[in-house]
Amino acid sequence: MKRALVVVFSILGLASCATGPSREQGLVNRAVDAMGGADALASVKTISAKGTTKQWEPEQSDVPGGEMRFANESSFDAVLDRTRRAARYDHEKKFAYPAPRSYKYSEIVTPDAGYVLGIDTTARNAQNMQMNPPAHAMSSVRLATTQRETLRGTASGLLLNLRNNPDQVRPAPDVVVGGVAYPAVSYGPYIVAFDAQTGLPARVRTLDYDNVWGDVNYDLVYSQWRDFGGIKIPMHRNYELNGRVIAEATLTGLSINPPVDSATFEVPAAVRANAPKPATGNVPYQWVLRRQFIGTYLDSENLSYDARGSQGLRLQELAPGVQHVVGGSHNSLLVEMSDHLIVFDAPVTDAQSLWVVNAAKEKFPGKPIRWVVLTHHHMDHTGGVRGFLAEGATLVVGQGAGAHFRRVLDAPATRNPDMRPRDFSRTPILEVPESHVMSDDRGRQVIVYRIDNPHAKSYLIGYVPDAKLGFVTDLWSPGRDPLPAKITPPLAAVAAGVKKAGIEPARFAGGHGSVGDFAPLQKLAGE
Repeated sequence: MKRALVVVFSILGLASCATGPSREQGLVNRAVDAMGGADALASVKTISAKGTTKQWEPEQSDVPGGEMRFANESSFDAVLDRTRRAARYDHEKKFAYPAPRSYKYSEIVTPDAGYVLGIDTTARNAQNMQMNPPAHAMSSVRLATTQRETLRGTASGLLLNLRNNPDQVRPAPDVVVGGVAYPAVSYGPYIVAFDAQTGLPARVRTLDYDNVWGDVNYDLVYSQWRDFGGIKIPMHRNYELNGRVIAEATLTGLSINPPVDSATFEVPAAVRANAPKPATGNVPYQWVLRRQFIGTYLDSENLSYDARGSQGLRLQELAPGVQHVVGGSHNSLLVEMSDHLIVFDAPVTDAQSLWVVNAAKEKFPGKPIRWVVLTHHHMDHTGGVRGFLAEGATLVVGQGAGAHFRRVLDAPATRNPDMRPRDFSRTPILEVPESHVMSDDRGRQVIVYRIDNPHAKSYLIGYVPDAKLGFVTDLWSPGRDPLPAKITPPLAAVAAGVKKAGIEPARFAGGHGSVGDFAPLQKLAGE
């Protein structure tokens, strides 16, 4: 009899557990109730919002590992239509870095395609330049990124999705920030953490990959909740990268269920044609987002070059044994020594570096890359450094940058989309105080010089004496832009660095652009 009672009570206990809400469902249900209730959230069909944003770029700092650069401030008008699953953002951005300029443009996002109407970057792709007025289809990676951030930024829509799809809500460890533990759940790419007191969603985290810092947490932090007809909306949002605020957005106005004209989401037929679908898999979210922060994003299926307007990466011989890696938005320089190779700069991604490694093995068989020289620490010229260092090379940086890159190489990079995780903590790093000579047994020399400049501290230029060829990045883009009528501080820094070093380059190859004679710049600096 006792055994029968135990069985009965056990069955009842199991039934109770099976029918009761899980911890995760409880957190989601409480948050939905705190925001106004499921019926209220489901009643939201359209949203119109106005707001302002500020954004910073941490890896374009003046000093390696130093203070972030202020990138831009902007205003926006947004319209979301949940029935159409579409959104439109009209932006007016005022950039401070890398140069003052303003852009007005619109983004339209649908489930299957994304569009940019207007000019939003200095790195315009071929389609944008060919269309009048300017417009282009979003690349698959930009579309996937914009879709992810649209849902993350719509707190009511995100929480309603969690409630309506309980089978997709998974357990997640508490998110601990500042010693405070936030209970959390996992949903798709998001980890949603809740305020234990109010039940409201507090932050939405994604586990991203940063081409400098490797594995990173990217958080949207909700605050300043306000009631709109019984629905609570967070009016302020901070975006944190590993705990550092790199963007903040404030809603200055919001309307729920306004009428929306279908023309809001119309785009030119020429843009609609062959528009890419959203990317899946390892999307380079941080590159896509943060190149937009500074208005230099190349909207292309390939991060290194315009897939619609370029033949791709290639080696261009500048002198015997000296190859310029061109065809992309960012260049490297490859120098052959008697038994090894030297490479200058590791731009964009490890995918680009691995392309260079393979091209070098084919061009110079049996000669490994022994030295990797970084002109400076900015993310777009160092994002592929792991791809080169995997060959067993020594990293060469300007004095003052060594500690920064030691931290970078010690950071985990398990989410790297381009290469398998490996330990770079023992990579040798050479800091150059003034100059450093790399030579071989045949007498070829490659020399690096640290120079003062307004772009970045711990900056190096390169020089190959027997080719009379220098290498410079960002301060001057030889062959791309005509020299100005009056010398600028970055160009003056190049001329002064050459003079101080006592070298006589005939030409310079650029980390951007192509190759240009040095004499006209030298003359301009002397005027």
